[in-house]
Amino acid sequence: MPHDGGCYKSGTPPNALPPPFPITHALTIVKDVDLYQLFKTQTPIIGVVHLLPLPTSARWGGSLKAVIDRAEQEATALASGGVDGIMVENFFDAPFTKNQVDPAVVSAMTVVVQRIQNLVTLPVGINVLRNDGKSAMAIASCVRAQFIRVNVLTGVMATDQGLIEGEAHQLLRYRRELGADVKILADVLVKHARPLSSPNLTVAVKDTIERGLADAVILSGWATGSPPTQEDLELACGAAYGTPVFIGSGANWENIATLLQAANGVIVSSSLKRQGRIEQPIDPIRVSQFVEAARRSWNSKGDSKSTKQVKLHS
Repeated sequence: MPHDGGCYKSGTPPNALPPPFPITHALTIVKDVDLYQLFKTQTPIIGVVHLLPLPTSARWGGSLKAVIDRAEQEATALASGGVDGIMVENFFDAPFTKNQVDPAVVSAMTVVVQRIQNLVTLPVGINVLRNDGKSAMAIASCVRAQFIRVNVLTGVMATDQGLIEGEAHQLLRYRRELGADVKILADVLVKHARPLSSPNLTVAVKDTIERGLADAVILSGWATGSPPTQEDLELACGAAYGTPVFIGSGANWENIATLLQAANGVIVSSSLKRQGRIEQPIDPIRVSQFVEAARRSWNSKGDSKSTKQVKLHS
């Protein structure tokens, strides 16, 4: 089977084992949507807007207008630089709550996302840190955002917020209750965390997809700004069995060509900031440099908008 870079975009990877149990029960009640349909490319770049501290967070500055202004500035910089999607997250709300955030955070994020949607025509996603998938799903459903990120969908992770348990059973039922066509991008062995048991990446990827019913999986390094290893990306690709694999941290214009050899897309923010400093706003020049580097990589392997398709399961 020809391989033009990234995860296998159709069929089964060489030497891949079949799923441990049939998953057609999940696929027969939903409609497959491919990456091209969602992002207009099979290899999407998702830029992240890190919101300034929101109401009730420890560093809340008292002005929602300041939060909105910064978010609009960063979304515009990302869009003008050529990204294929935007994710909005309450990054500067640390220290984070473990699960459910305050209603004021949900309200503020809803307002900000709507303002961003009025500025750009790109797909928009939401990540409510540290692990409030239900609030992210609620916001996405109300504003018609296209996807969310969930840090811990399955399993148990030891984090600086304490033990976080995946609640895929609640989130998937909630999505169905809302009637929302919102894709779930789920981290596997998420950064800034350790699994309670011995980590097995292949098993974790399979569980996230086949038991947690994630639409795509995300692989990160050990912390924000740290990339996953090439070996781990390749293992995740093989275990994902055709489900999209995203790079979740540490990508920059120097390593993106290598990383994309074993991934379908990338979520990026830190390297796009002014001087590469996390507290700084997005730099449109850095965005353009990153996008150009990624697209050169794709063009060297063939058309990035190949007709080969990776399916999102819902």
